[in-house]
Amino acid sequence: MVEQILIDTDDFYVPDANQLVTEDDTPVDNFASEKQQRLLVGSLYSSLQNQTFLAAANVGVYYAYRKPPIVPDVLFSLDVQIPEKWWDKQNRCYMVWEFEKPPEVVMEIVSNKEGDELGKKLEIYEQMRASYYIVYDPNQQLGEQVIRIYELRGRRYFETSETWLEQVGLGLTLWSGEFEGRQDNWLRWCYQDGTILPTGDERAEQEKQRAEQAEQRAQLLAEKLRAMGVDPDTV
Repeated sequence: MVEQILIDTDDFYVPDANQLVTEDDTPVDNFASEKQQRLLVGSLYSSLQNQTFLAAANVGVYYAYRKPPIVPDVLFSLDVQIPEKWWDKQNRCYMVWEFEKPPEVVMEIVSNKEGDELGKKLEIYEQMRASYYIVYDPNQQLGEQVIRIYELRGRRYFETSETWLEQVGLGLTLWSGEFEGRQDNWLRWCYQDGTILPTGDERAEQEKQRAEQAEQRAQLLAEKLRAMGVDPDTV
């Protein structure tokens, strides 16, 4: 990690983005984690089309001067969006001073016992002041709990059993089903009534089913009208 150089702005100093490592092209994920990340990010974009937010997988977050970035498996940040010139150095990753806020939600998907998700990473996200830190442990590498949710209260994280994330207006739930041809248990976003946020493919399938049901109702109505001696084409 190169030493971060400060540049002067009107009101404060921020690191010079040209001196930061925004990506290192190192492959780090397994197939299961990569699919889970895509499901979580993709369902947000397919379902929350009228909201302004940024969701991403494996994008570095710079949260403090002279601190290396941390790379959550998934991040979700409200009321911000990827800058138009996203190839510019300062726009390639999540720099808290550029977005003027930390992400509301950061997630880690546990694949082994080496990630220190309940130790160093928890401390970093707490220092970052992300509203929620989610640890998803599908293979129970860290204990019996599959989902751990930490909520920021004041300056500290407190573990909670509440799966509804009030500050983002979404919840989390475990869902058994098929995603991209793979049947498994998945971590999904959900609304307060428990309805999961659909992916683009799921939304398309729902629309198809609604169209087929509407066509069936129209055909039944037409048959009833014909049985009554009425031509449905003239009604």
